[in-house]
This record gives sequence, structure tokens and C-alpha cells, in this order.
Amino acid sequence: MTAFFVASVTVKNPEKMAEYAAAAAKTFTAFGGEPLLKGKRVEDLAGSADHQMVAIVKFPDSNSLKGWYQSDAYQALIPLRDEAADMTLVSHEVPS
Repeated sequence: MTAFFVASVTVKNPEKMAEYAAAAAKTFTAFGGEPLLKGKRVEDLAGSADHQMVAIVKFPDSNSLKGWYQSDAYQALIPLRDEAADMTLVSHEVPS
């Protein structure tokens, strides 16, 4: 069952965010991750959002997504992520 990683992002340090984004992207491949979207918030159509950006990455399944998140390669990036931005990270599955 296909799974998606969705990051809602508010950047604190643009230089560190660029460094984090480049490094994180390199960790997806080993787990079948495919970046689908990196976009800037334009307007709230219903409700309200407090983030500036969103990123979505597709994985073959939830186990692959969890494997990526728990990997040593990604876990090593968490301190940089926390310096770069405030993020809410959520996983989603496509219902069968």
C-alpha cells in the first residue's frame, strides 16, 4: 500500500534549510522514496495553516517510509532539521 510522507514547514534558517533539504533528499533512494512536491503556501482556502511550505515524498509502503525515517542516515539529520525549520511530519497511506 503506497505511503506518503508530508512535511509542513516553517523555515527558521534558509541556509540550513537548503543544506537539510539536499541531505535529506539523498536518504530517500535506499527506501524507494520519490519526492513529489515541494511548494510554498499561497493562501488558505478553508481553515488556517501556520506553515510556509509543504513537501510530499512517496514511498512504496509504510514499512519503507518507517525504515527511511528510522534509518541512521535520516536520524543523523534531525539536529540540522531542527536548526533549519519547525516541521510537522505526518505519514499517510493510500486506502486499498
